[in-house]
Amino acid sequence: MPFTVKTIRADLHIHTLLSPCGDIEMSPANIIQVARKKHLDMIGITDHNSTRHCRLTRKLAGPFGITVLGGVEVTTREEVHCLAFFDNDLRLDAFQDYIERKIIRIPNRPEYFGCQVVLDEEENIVDEVGYMLGSALDSGVEEVEQKVHELQGLFILAHVDRPRNSIMSQLGFIPEDLPFEAIEISFATDMKDYLKNHPGLRRYTVVRNSDAHYPADLGRISTLYHMKNASLEELRMALNDDNGRKTICQ
Repeated sequence: MPFTVKTIRADLHIHTLLSPCGDIEMSPANIIQVARKKHLDMIGITDHNSTRHCRLTRKLAGPFGITVLGGVEVTTREEVHCLAFFDNDLRLDAFQDYIERKIIRIPNRPEYFGCQVVLDEEENIVDEVGYMLGSALDSGVEEVEQKVHELQGLFILAHVDRPRNSIMSQLGFIPEDLPFEAIEISFATDMKDYLKNHPGLRRYTVVRNSDAHYPADLGRISTLYHMKNASLEELRMALNDDNGRKTICQ
């Protein structure tokens, strides 16, 4: 059936202060305020190896009409960073359980690596993660992908252009039999030049996100999606260029 296409501006790679590298000002409440100023319709919360700020950010975004996708930036055994997103809290919690079973637990040293705190709606600290969230999981990229898709999530290869923690830097190639929805090219890279130099990547859907760790970074680059509404299932179709939905990199 015909539907009205909406243009959704999205930044789907954002860290809160729960990530050890996230600035103290990256509270869920402040992220929403900055997203409003940057005119973002949809954002993704993707802390390192944790989903624990997704619910709160979504709740705070509700009154402002901003869609929040619950996600995570996973570090695989190969030190490859991947983004995963889920469409409901049951699946998000199941993946959080998987991470907690698989992550290599190295005690965090906040004075060197940063604090890893969980906030409530009033921005009170209600918990602190004692092990390093930047550690790798004892799971290879193929196993992580399988778990994400088993939970009907989206799996995106993060910042493939970066010289560290990307699938290209760690493996040197993308396995032919690895299923994923998109590759991400970071804000610091000229996308056309990068794809010209890596023609084998042109066949994949490309997305661009801020990978924000500071408020000023949020929305510094984004992707436009032509979709019926801002939802994970519509995003899945847009990434697949399916049924009139499209992904447009800026």
